[in-house]
Amino acid sequence: MDRRRSRRVAAFLTVRIWGVDAKSMPFTQHVQVGNISERGAVLHGMIRPVRAGGTLNVQHGEDQAEFRVVWVGKHGTRRQGEIGVESLSAEPFIWDVNLLQCAQVAGKG
Repeated sequence: MDRRRSRRVAAFLTVRIWGVDAKSMPFTQHVQVGNISERGAVLHGMIRPVRAGGTLNVQHGEDQAEFRVVWVGKHGTRRQGEIGVESLSAEPFIWDVNLLQCAQVAGKG
């Protein structure tokens, strides 16, 4: 049984992120979005290590929002370089995607 609170939709987007890494050093880089939901996303291609519980800024086009790092893929596993992020409650929805419509279309596929 899926423990997720909301549906996820596959996405193929490049975004810019910035924040502070696990060594407290500021960084910025581009990463790929693997999937999105109402409240979060999975980001692929992380070069700098970050800590769960930290925050990152994510920019998609002209829109940006702050996200909390919920989980970090373990080094040496297939999840290495991936992180799960969750939007902070007061932040805008930046993905420019109608998730309900995408989920309905995917369900008909």
